[in-house]
Amino acid sequence: MTTLDHKIDFAVVLSVSKANPNGDPLNGNRPRQNYDGHGEISDVAIKRKIRNRLQDMGEAIFVQSDDRKTDAYKSLRERADANPELAKMLKEKNPPAEAFAQIACQEWLDVRGFGQVFAFKGSNLSVGVRGPVSIHTATSIDPIDIVSTQITKSVNSVTGEKRSSDTMGMKHRVDFGVYVFKGSMNTQLAEKTGFTKEDAEKIKQALITLFENDSSSARPDGSMEVHQVYWWEHSSKLGQYSSAKVHRSLTVKSKTDAPKSIDDYVVELSELDGLEVEVIDGQ
Repeated sequence: MTTLDHKIDFAVVLSVSKANPNGDPLNGNRPRQNYDGHGEISDVAIKRKIRNRLQDMGEAIFVQSDDRKTDAYKSLRERADANPELAKMLKEKNPPAEAFAQIACQEWLDVRGFGQVFAFKGSNLSVGVRGPVSIHTATSIDPIDIVSTQITKSVNSVTGEKRSSDTMGMKHRVDFGVYVFKGSMNTQLAEKTGFTKEDAEKIKQALITLFENDSSSARPDGSMEVHQVYWWEHSSKLGQYSSAKVHRSLTVKSKTDAPKSIDDYVVELSELDGLEVEVIDGQ
């Protein structure tokens, strides 16, 4: 496999319909918003979904969520200890940080892609791996309207519970919104982690199918949809243009004052001389 030797930029246009794309635990789990009222999906949440999709593809992932684990390990430390070489280094007084990072990058795709901090209680090792794949926070094109619904329980949780079965709760959703997030793949960092062209292709496929197998009560099947993935592959390590200029070449605008579907938006691409863009429809 060949290490990624040319810069890649990408962007994803997605829509949300009657769902909570990313609840804010500091705000009653209401959908995230910035101060201008535009909706947001954090980069951490997006990376979680990419990791989940890579797991579905059979890839080895280090940071697995408890409800999506594909192994029996109960913590990141246990998962690291499962590799005999890493387990040995974690017990050493002066562990070789660079060698540890190299083995971890070979072992797990998300480590060589996104990077990872390895610092465990009871070990002298502290290693920070910088990954070549960077992702921005997704932001809605227009301010979002949040609908809050009061819900009740139909039964008591345990026998003898004194609280009545009509205990109140709240559920929040975005009626409709179109979001865009952007990202890049850096060749210098790819060389350090061993991130390959094949790895980049796997992440592209994860972006195309980002919301497959991701349903929940807050995000029912079909409520989150990837419409297009825009993929720019430069001809050199540094690229013909800066990532900022490439990302600005994509603009998404609403055609009405109250957009209700993706058809109420128009996507415009400014041509960049010598740099072609691949446009892939979501699945």
